Amino acid sequence: MITVGIDHGTSGITTCIKNNHKKIIFKLKRSELKEKSYLDELKKHVSLEDIDLIALTYSMGDGINKILPIEKVKNRGVLSIEGAGKKIGGGTKVYDEIKESNIPTVVIPGLHRGIECLDRRFRALYSHIASPEKVSISYYAHKLFGFKDFVLSDISSNTVTLLIKDGKIFGGFDACVGALGILHGPIDLEMIRDIDSKKITANEAFSKAGVVKIAKLYKGVENTKEEIIKNYFTDENCRLAIDSLILSVSMEINSLLPLLDKNKRRVVLAGSIGTLKEPINIPKRIKEFVEYKIYVLYGESGAIGGALIAEDILKGKRNILGIEVEF
Repeated sequence: MITVGIDHGTSGITTCIKNNHKKIIFKLKRSELKEKSYLDELKKHVSLEDIDLIALTYSMGDGINKILPIEKVKNRGVLSIEGAGKKIGGGTKVYDEIKESNIPTVVIPGLHRGIECLDRRFRALYSHIASPEKVSISYYAHKLFGFKDFVLSDISSNTVTLLIKDGKIFGGFDACVGALGILHGPIDLEMIRDIDSKKITANEAFSKAGVVKIAKLYKGVENTKEEIIKNYFTDENCRLAIDSLILSVSMEINSLLPLLDKNKRRVVLAGSIGTLKEPINIPKRIKEFVEYKIYVLYGESGAIGGALIAEDILKGKRNILGIEVEF
């Protein structure tokens, strides 16, 4: 059985090809995909005819409320491409190439008001909680560690923290309402004023509301993260930026943990920042503020989780962390 998971992330498109216990992972920058065919790249690693199922994520995923075959998905599974984050077009090209290829594919939804497994209070509070790859990451954590109850915090260009309770996604905080990421973060009073005075759009504000605003090193997706980390020990702004991220993420995690029974409280960290050990040990630093045990989900967890979802769908599973599968 060969399955493929595709993570449509901020900095690029990551692919995991899973052939039983063997995994092949490759990543392409979104800007690269404007010049090359995704399927041509995929063919370098696997024969397209041998793929049994692809699990695909795309953008906000707020136009569907189930995991659906791609032929049943309208408008690529989104209400609108307008929203939070930088638009390059690579992910759109990947989606369209896969749809036209007729390779069996399912599309994973994001977490939004239409997802019925979410607690009704979170659905009332927030129109959107997470993009589709966070479902894949949560599923990987669930499968790898065997947990049915945990808080997952995915920390990278943005930070999204989710609560999984009794094997279902219960709620969480999206990047634009909670903790800081490297690039993205919640909009504060100063930014609201700048938006109202038309100095900046809301999306531009969100895209620079992460710790880049503290580090004063914004250079774009490609190198900002590395610059801030590299200068942590020598630049006061970079040190303050990372320390602020650690505090905000810890606060977000601690706000969700009380929704779990005390003996079921555990935390899983994912993402390029959440799993960082050198030169700054992020899990250890977060542990200073979080009382419960912390586990770390290494690797390209969104793509791996997608491949696992596809594999379990082929085995007959029709519910992924509370999200219905129609296949």
